[in-house]
Amino acid sequence: MVKHQIKVIQALFSGLAQGGRGVTGTPHPKQPEQPLKLYEFEGSPYCRRVREVLTLLNLDYEVYPCPKGGTKYRPLVKQLGGKTQFPFLLDENTNTKLYESEDIIHYLFKQYGRSGKTPKKYAHYPKTPYVAYVGTLVNGASGVWINKSIKDRVAPEQLLQLWGFEASPYTRIVRGLLTELELPFKFHNVPKERWQDQGPAVLRLKPGKYVPLAGGKREQVMQVMGRDIQVPYLVDPNTETALFESADIVAYLKQTYAA
Repeated sequence: MVKHQIKVIQALFSGLAQGGRGVTGTPHPKQPEQPLKLYEFEGSPYCRRVREVLTLLNLDYEVYPCPKGGTKYRPLVKQLGGKTQFPFLLDENTNTKLYESEDIIHYLFKQYGRSGKTPKKYAHYPKTPYVAYVGTLVNGASGVWINKSIKDRVAPEQLLQLWGFEASPYTRIVRGLLTELELPFKFHNVPKERWQDQGPAVLRLKPGKYVPLAGGKREQVMQVMGRDIQVPYLVDPNTETALFESADIVAYLKQTYAA
């Protein structure tokens, strides 16, 4: 448990290093008919840029983890796009394949943003993301390398389902492990939609019973969770398992897919 709390602190400072991006999002996303597919790895600062924008736009997407040393999806990326480079976005709604984080970001705002324009804050990133690299190092390089004990293991039949948002330190820990285990999953973004959403489930800024924004995405998510919103939340349809609490999810993933 102590080791897990250390990881939480690392993930928290990693998020702070990014200036708070990846916390808030639109309550009314322009969700594509077919899920976006993102080939990436958690510890990559370039991939993180894209995930921050996906959170801002509140888009759900499928993740195919490509850690260094991975054998499942790295070869597929080269087959689909011609090179092994990350992030790699596949949007089957428009038959679009893209490398380069900035190109993907401009595409996402154009295709799924309200105005079709990229906000200045996201329009120009430094060529070398030094701050993001610091965040990765602070996070102990979690989600960079494959867990060698599971190399060549067949992926589960059905995608795991994970609810969270980019800057959540607890969610970051789970995503890091999913990357290291090369476990594909569908990520359901649950960012903060307004100030009343700020704070953890047990200690929000607005006192009293939590009520999500009417008609917002969080209102729909509460129906899935059957309770107040808390992330991360993992559903594994392969074993009919549903779990809250990052420590419990990590223990489950290790026991089920790394033992």
